Amino acid sequence: MNGPYPEPEIVTVPYEIAGSSEHSGEYVAENILVDRPKDHSSRWSAAHAAPQSKQWIRLRLKDLCVLKSITFGKFYKGHPCNMKEFEVLVGMTEDNMTEVLRAGLKNDSTAETFSLRHTSRQGLPFPTRYVEIVPLSAHGQNFNTSIWHVSLSGITNEAYVEQVRRRYNEHRENIALSQVLKHLRQRRFLTPVNQILSQSGFQLEHPLVTSLHESFVLHGDWTRTEQLIRDCSDAGLLRNYRQACQARTRWTRIRGLDADGDVPCRRGGHAMCMDEQNGIIYLFGGWDGQRNLDDFWAYDVAADTWKLLSLATSREKNGPSPRACHKMVFDSKTGSIYLLGRLGDADVVDESGGRMGVPLSDLADGPHLRNGTIEWRSYLSREGRLAEQMADAAARISQHLASSAYASSNQCSEFFRYHTRGLDAGKWDLLAFDTAASGGPPVISDHQMAIDSEAQVIYVFGGRVNEAEKFSGMYSYDIRTSRWKLYNTSDAYASHPSIPPRFGHSMVLDTKSQTLFIFGGQREERYLADMYTFHIPTGTVTELFSNFSAVGGPDPCFTQRAVIDCETREIYVFGGLMRPRPASSPLLEADSPYWIYRYSHPEVPGKWSKLVPDKDPDSPWPQPRYAHQVVYDARSKTVYMHGGNGGLDLDDFSDDGDGRPLSGGDGADYDTQGGHSASAPEEPRRRRSSRVRPTVATADADADMKRLDDFWRLEIVRPSEEEITRRALFEVRKQQFREMCEDGPPIKALTFLQTKVSAVVNHDDSQEAQAFRSLLSAHLLSAFPRTAPGESSAPSSSRPTSVAGPSTAREDSPPPRKRSRSNSPARTATTTTSDDVSIIRWERDPCEPEGTAPSPERFRQRTEMFERLMAFINEDAKQPDKDLLDILSNDGHIV
Repeated sequence: MNGPYPEPEIVTVPYEIAGSSEHSGEYVAENILVDRPKDHSSRWSAAHAAPQSKQWIRLRLKDLCVLKSITFGKFYKGHPCNMKEFEVLVGMTEDNMTEVLRAGLKNDSTAETFSLRHTSRQGLPFPTRYVEIVPLSAHGQNFNTSIWHVSLSGITNEAYVEQVRRRYNEHRENIALSQVLKHLRQRRFLTPVNQILSQSGFQLEHPLVTSLHESFVLHGDWTRTEQLIRDCSDAGLLRNYRQACQARTRWTRIRGLDADGDVPCRRGGHAMCMDEQNGIIYLFGGWDGQRNLDDFWAYDVAADTWKLLSLATSREKNGPSPRACHKMVFDSKTGSIYLLGRLGDADVVDESGGRMGVPLSDLADGPHLRNGTIEWRSYLSREGRLAEQMADAAARISQHLASSAYASSNQCSEFFRYHTRGLDAGKWDLLAFDTAASGGPPVISDHQMAIDSEAQVIYVFGGRVNEAEKFSGMYSYDIRTSRWKLYNTSDAYASHPSIPPRFGHSMVLDTKSQTLFIFGGQREERYLADMYTFHIPTGTVTELFSNFSAVGGPDPCFTQRAVIDCETREIYVFGGLMRPRPASSPLLEADSPYWIYRYSHPEVPGKWSKLVPDKDPDSPWPQPRYAHQVVYDARSKTVYMHGGNGGLDLDDFSDDGDGRPLSGGDGADYDTQGGHSASAPEEPRRRRSSRVRPTVATADADADMKRLDDFWRLEIVRPSEEEITRRALFEVRKQQFREMCEDGPPIKALTFLQTKVSAVVNHDDSQEAQAFRSLLSAHLLSAFPRTAPGESSAPSSSRPTSVAGPSTAREDSPPPRKRSRSNSPARTATTTTSDDVSIIRWERDPCEPEGTAPSPERFRQRTEMFERLMAFINEDAKQPDKDLLDILSNDGHIV
């Protein structure tokens, strides 16, 4: 209930023990009400070890609430009885509870807080009265499970919770009514359906869909049916199907130059932002392999030209110094660019002006400072060729860090603004010499920034602090008041779930729902695969995934880039380093390192899918990379990507610039000692391995050869609305052809197949063309010999089971929804015999006109085909996808 229903404050929710499974000795359930971490007896302990018998504790909340999180307190040290795996269920009554969490606890002394699912699949919050905790295992094998303390947090505001309860109950009534109405209409009980709709005022579906059912199923009016499908397309009712289709990438290499024939040089760890209104992309700084940069560029999308705004901003008044791993955002309301952050511990120079380190995000794992000494990640030191160079660089950096000059110049976090419009256009402002002094973040690198131009607020999260092993938290900057605010999102002891601090992550802002998405990145030695949302108005954190790799998403990733489309509710994720296993070396995914995350509601987990290459085998494809930059133009639905670190084994690529592998595609004959193209070649579609190990950046003289200066435009390609309409028309004409085969002259049906059906078939698609050719044998030829006049027709059981014809499942169609059975009533009908008469006869309903009503068998055929047509319709515009019988079976009422 975001937006017009602001959420009240989250508070601690009091509860009492409603019951539990058998306990051991004095370790009763009431012990978990108080937190006494040093009292050995202050716990609940099961009488038996899990999982030999089910164990549970049931809590009754003293106030009805919207439950947000659960916190488990622990003993002051690890204990073999500590609960490991567990489930949490909630409900309004004790006999009807739903699982909202399945997770695990660490065997330590630190309390852990978990976010509880508190919204329906449609995003509606629901109230809770009872909570049940089900231990599944203990940390010690064959030990009885113990729970030491439980604390609950949620919203208990009486007026708000009552509003939630009423809306949720109404939602449940609507769902139940929808299921019943669908079931009745499928079985031709049309009169009661009409009566319920008339008396309740309930709307089962969009009016166009109701008309489609009448014209297609009841009347067989093919002309009207096809027009209604086109009307549904015009009304946007097929849009969700199109969005759910497999998305493909169409990459185009941008080769525009400036007036002098130049482009930004090769670099990684730079920053970009975009003025969507004027079609201008801004690029600043980065690391070219030898030094930090402070050149400032602008790319005009319409003119396809670069412009060098400044060769060195450090020479301009208030201009930023050379830097990498910083971030920029563009304020569309004022035309200002805001810049924050810079490289950390390795961002120093020696006496000769040479760089002694490399950007943190430009390394597979960066250097870190420990007790005033620079250390490199352990696996890097195992590379013999690098060990001596790394040790020498670490010693020189550590010595330099000890100097007071370095300390005074590198502990201040400058904050800059650049004007692109108005009287000050082309000028820099130094908004703050040190943001930490005014309540903002300290010096950080590899953080993330997002801006809400309408609200005039900038959000900053994470990043590595340039001292010791620290990470920054969540801040906001009010542009109007020039004030910073720190959010308590990373406190593990807060009343709501926390977002673990990190760097090299992704963060995007959905301005419509006022929600930040934060995912991936690195913390300590681990690459992360978790995903969180932060609802700005309420400060609510929700954990969407603890490990999105386990649900079909990317591997744990670092320095990946992401952009968001708030209109389509999609997040596009690009490359980065991946680490499938915690101890493994980082990898770059070569085949398809691009992903889409689609969501219906920010606080409800969405779905991950890969962006696959265009079907054209000759289309260009950029090589994998990390420490690159991307921006998104929501108006044209276009992504722009520049530079980064390719860091790949050179024998995977040719150096002729055509993007094709040498020697049959495996690069075996490529001279690995040869040079790498200055501009990254377009990657071949096939490769020896789907993942390749990045080459670690070093201080070698040729290290800059590993960075890229290529510039790309990406269009996300999906079937057009016309294509989706054509597919739906194909389904309709298949049914029309089937009926012509059963009722009319064969020559007429054959002519219709060769003209009308063929006209809506994509003959270039092998699957669809095969389905079209199979129609002849599936329906026309199987119709002979025809029944002679006066003879009874064959029983329905002798007819083909499926009325849909040959399968037309396509490679780019949305994945099928999980169903335990077909929604077709033909699948669930009871066979009629002389001894067993079915209660469902599909006979003409009294509300149907005589003479034109379809036969029972034809009604079932059309109903099944109508179900297939519903796959094209938006979920909120049609009857439920699930079948009532399936719901009853899954709940154990039938089976």
